[in-house]
Amino acid sequence: MTDQRVAIVTGASRGIGRAIATRLAADGRHVVCVSRSQGPLDELAKEIQDAGGSASVKTCDMSDFDAVAKMVEEVADEQGRLDILVNNAGITKDNLILRMSDDEWDDVINTNLKSVFVACRAAARPMMRGKFGRICNIASTSGLVGNAGQANYAAAKSGLTGFTKTIARELGKKNITANCIAPGFIETDMTKDLPAAVTDHIKGVVSTRDLGKPNDIAAAVAYVTSDDAGFLTGQTIAVDGGMTMC
Repeated sequence: MTDQRVAIVTGASRGIGRAIATRLAADGRHVVCVSRSQGPLDELAKEIQDAGGSASVKTCDMSDFDAVAKMVEEVADEQGRLDILVNNAGITKDNLILRMSDDEWDDVINTNLKSVFVACRAAARPMMRGKFGRICNIASTSGLVGNAGQANYAAAKSGLTGFTKTIARELGKKNITANCIAPGFIETDMTKDLPAAVTDHIKGVVSTRDLGKPNDIAAAVAYVTSDDAGFLTGQTIAVDGGMTMC
């Protein structure tokens, strides 16, 4: 069994997930980087190791619920412990509600919400055995205030906040906390192709007058999953430059 805290980060191959995995490794965790694609995960693990950190990889399709449960169980068995679970993986299939298909709805709900339920259920037992746990679910400001064209995504992310509050109540007595981080507009591959007019509008409604960076989210995750955050649970923290503060 490793003496390090062991963290699973899903959706780790790029963007926010990559920043989270890198930050947790820099903070001394052994990070199990999870996504569907092996190549980017191997590159990330090598970068972490070259920087003096500790990382391994697992490929997993988060819409395959049996595979999700198996992945979490394998990590706990192989590492001898599981301390931190960061559910970051997610997809978007945007459409106006009048045009949204059942498949578009189901795919987003399953990948962004049900997979989190499955992963948390699987992680709870090894965390209880270890008498320590930090669960961080990556929500979204879309789940707090809604966003036209994202009924499926907003429903999934809003569902995460209620789910997280509930497991925080259920698991708190076992020294397991559960919190959400809700990113606002962050500079990632998903936002870089937005038209300039859209980006300018976003900056106009954000108090800091700029988009956030993946490292802004990683810093928040690093705190809520740290040993120091034992009295913080059931919360949703919006890291959005003040966009939703009203």
